[in-house]
Amino acid sequence: MSAVKTGILMLAIFALFMLIGSAFGTNGMILAFVFALVLNGVTYWFSDKIVLAMYRAQEVPVDKAPRLHEMVEELAQAAGIPKPKVYIIDSASPNAFATGRSPQHAAVAVTRGILRILDDGELKGVLAHELSHVTNRDILIASVVATVAAAITLLATIVKWGVLLGGMGGRSRDNEGGNPIALLAMAILAPFAAMLIQLWISRTREYEADKSGAFLARDPLLLASALGKLDRASRQVPLDANQVTAHMFIVKPFSGGGLMSIFSTHPPIEERIARLRKMAEQR
Repeated sequence: MSAVKTGILMLAIFALFMLIGSAFGTNGMILAFVFALVLNGVTYWFSDKIVLAMYRAQEVPVDKAPRLHEMVEELAQAAGIPKPKVYIIDSASPNAFATGRSPQHAAVAVTRGILRILDDGELKGVLAHELSHVTNRDILIASVVATVAAAITLLATIVKWGVLLGGMGGRSRDNEGGNPIALLAMAILAPFAAMLIQLWISRTREYEADKSGAFLARDPLLLASALGKLDRASRQVPLDANQVTAHMFIVKPFSGGGLMSIFSTHPPIEERIARLRKMAEQR
């Protein structure tokens, strides 16, 4: 079901791109898409190096963290993928993420904080969730969506300034730009709509990683228990994370409730735990 939702949302963001691109014609759409593709393509290709360097993650040898390596290798074998590289982030805030453009070029990173508060079973549940992001190709999905969203934002900016400076949406018969007020409204609303679709896709992929990770770890309650601990501890010790990479972590690296929760990259922890417990009951 999550895969279907992701597909529908991706179709929606492409439709939004086509809608705002109609103000430019085919050539304008292609140029904007190519520009965004190059920009996000570089990020995608070097995602592991960029994000790991951003959080000063250090690759840890087997003899320094034998149990951690053992769990990653066991889960990778069960998932049918090569063992990812293992990194540790020197932070007391408990969190983890996986990155890499493919299962053959993947890495999993955990903070010292998460190693401190989780037992082996809970850590296994977290690692299974992260490896599921790798097997589900979520980095690729996020990169495709980010590319289209960036193209939408670029086109919207051009439309906005074109209308404000009088270059688009005139009343001349030769001008096919359309009503300037409608164009301006589209230029303002389209990037916001693209951002919401990105967030919905991120949440959908989190649910899917929870589900497939629970199957991989063979016990949904391991991840459910870990999420409860991580949510409480990360509120007390938030991670100094970049907003752009916040979606990669297993739980929100910083707090934000109320109205701001609408713009969260992660589903509510309570809902994630409830779904995992329901999975356990149905086994």
